Amino acid sequence: MTGPAVVNVIRPEDPQRLEVGSGGGRGAGGRLPTVEAHADDQEGIDMIEAQGVRKTYGEKVAVDDLTFTVRPGQVTGFLGPNGAGKSTTMRMIVGLDRPTRGTVRVNGKPFAEHERPLQEVGALLEARSTHPGRSARSHLLAMAATAGIGAARVDEVLERVGLLGSARQRAGSFSLGMGQRLGLASALLGDPSTVILDEPVNGLDLDGIRWIRGLLSELAAEGRTVFLSSHLMSEMSLVAQHVIVIGHGRILRDQPMAALIAESASNRVRVRTPQAARLAAAIAGERVTVRRLDDTVLEVEGRSSEEIGVAAGRDGVILHELTVQGASLEDAYLALTQDEVEYRANRPASAGRRGAQHSRQQSDEQGDAA
Repeated sequence: MTGPAVVNVIRPEDPQRLEVGSGGGRGAGGRLPTVEAHADDQEGIDMIEAQGVRKTYGEKVAVDDLTFTVRPGQVTGFLGPNGAGKSTTMRMIVGLDRPTRGTVRVNGKPFAEHERPLQEVGALLEARSTHPGRSARSHLLAMAATAGIGAARVDEVLERVGLLGSARQRAGSFSLGMGQRLGLASALLGDPSTVILDEPVNGLDLDGIRWIRGLLSELAAEGRTVFLSSHLMSEMSLVAQHVIVIGHGRILRDQPMAALIAESASNRVRVRTPQAARLAAAIAGERVTVRRLDDTVLEVEGRSSEEIGVAAGRDGVILHELTVQGASLEDAYLALTQDEVEYRANRPASAGRRGAQHSRQQSDEQGDAA
């Protein structure tokens, strides 16, 4: 394999299919041209469908009874701890692994049955799978030659990912971020309707992360199917509208992003005041929990911010901060997967030899003081 798995969606039976071979693949405004669909085309065929998928390696079960659908027009996030089966699932989608049981279809059929795979699915599964001696442009030209895609399209995707100025530079000299951009160019080369990206922001700087955030939103707005895995919860919460969470190879959640976050929402209010003890007494009550985080900060559950404000005003307590603590994707994810983590490091009581010596010294001092 000389490059990241890539696929593009232009079905050969379409009577007005887009030809990518001469001048790049896009119509006006960068969107896919309108294609007249056949009457027997299945509605919503441009999607990813997994039905009862199981994958084993010997006695190890990597994926177990996965059933889900990734739909077009939105970004679907794919989350799970290390070892949960995310990469195995993505590899089965693009035909790099075969399910032990069940079926995976992309745009209506198994990936291997598509006559023009680069025009069906674009995938970035491993950014460093390019030949280090090839330039970025040569790498893409080699891929393009296998699918009848012209050089103009190669230059178009290089410009879109910000590598046109480095097009003749050898891929082996690329930074991790530049390698990610080349992988994305490979994924977009065939102008696919389905895009699958595994950890695409690895190695990107802040500007690159903001750029790819916009790119993913743009691809979804164009009606494409976008399937994205990442461990960066903050980024996933900004770009994905739907989320699939797996643990130990099984689906834990398949729902809208907002619904997942709402599940972990709690009525917590952060309060900062120089009169913390006085306020804590004023708002005490049944089913009210007040945690003192430091001398001036309280975390309150069971009272709304309005109720806390009224109590403070009534008792003459000065407030410097009164903030409702909203739920986050990270909170929801950690609560959902806390029992699904396969690789968990024990937190040491002290860090290394210096920590151990410091602990012994403290113990000796405490003994002397006694």
